[in-house]
Amino acid sequence: MSDTKYDSVLVGYTEEPRYYDGKFAGVTVKYKVTELQEMIDKYATPVQPNGDGGNVFCKTGISKNGKPYTTVYDYNSEKAKEDRAAKAAKKEAAKMATDEMPF
Repeated sequence: MSDTKYDSVLVGYTEEPRYYDGKFAGVTVKYKVTELQEMIDKYATPVQPNGDGGNVFCKTGISKNGKPYTTVYDYNSEKAKEDRAAKAAKKEAAKMATDEMPF
């Protein structure tokens, strides 16, 4: 079993990409109402007091075996929490370094 942690989960049904005159034209992703509600309930970012946030981030891609897929960012996953903590620690370290500057 792999120890890889992910910050996204697979969602919906992603159709094969469409091409127009040999160029990529788009991808259709189909969600059921229950899937949409689940995405809002589980994966929406927190809403800030000023109204920012409440977003659901979806990403489409092509797997290693050539099949299209769609993922949604899981704000509450262990990987996402670790990434936010690392980013905050890096920001705090940069702030401490600038606070020590004599000018």
